Amino acid sequence: MLLLILGVALWWAAHLFKRLAPEARAKMGDKGKGVVALALLVSIVLMIFGYRMADGAFFYGRTPATVGINNLLMLAALYFTSPGPKKGALFYKMRHPMLTGFLLWTIAHLMVNGDTHSFVLFGGLGIWALVEMSTINRAEPEWVPPAKGPIKKDLIFLAASVVLLFVIGAIHTWLGYPTFG
Repeated sequence: MLLLILGVALWWAAHLFKRLAPEARAKMGDKGKGVVALALLVSIVLMIFGYRMADGAFFYGRTPATVGINNLLMLAALYFTSPGPKKGALFYKMRHPMLTGFLLWTIAHLMVNGDTHSFVLFGGLGIWALVEMSTINRAEPEWVPPAKGPIKKDLIFLAASVVLLFVIGAIHTWLGYPTFG
């Protein structure tokens, strides 16, 4: 569990570093991008190993209803993390589509994983997404949405999200985490 907590904390720190310590980040110049990328990679590795090794209380499990809702939320999460919302016609006025998609990903996973280490991982990352949105809004209150794109872009990225959902589902099933059943 310690590795998992360290991984989530490092994820937070790496992402919020630019906003909370802008002078320190600016002093690093372009080399800072590599440092932040390395910190994020290490955080992901810590989260993966920590999650797989963690043990804790179990509160609830998946049901057919939560699996179905999870899959619909995952489809929305994949779409929002795609370029579709910024290039299409439906959600182009949404300020944080990628962070919203990330938040939906965490909620979807919490619906079907009711154990302590899932609460730490997905709950911690979901709270991070909310904090990140709030921090960006405070740091940059003026924001202009991109130009409205064609609905065709929304449909293209939605179709790509459906394909990606099935690919990710197949990988999850292969790893022992059945997604569609």
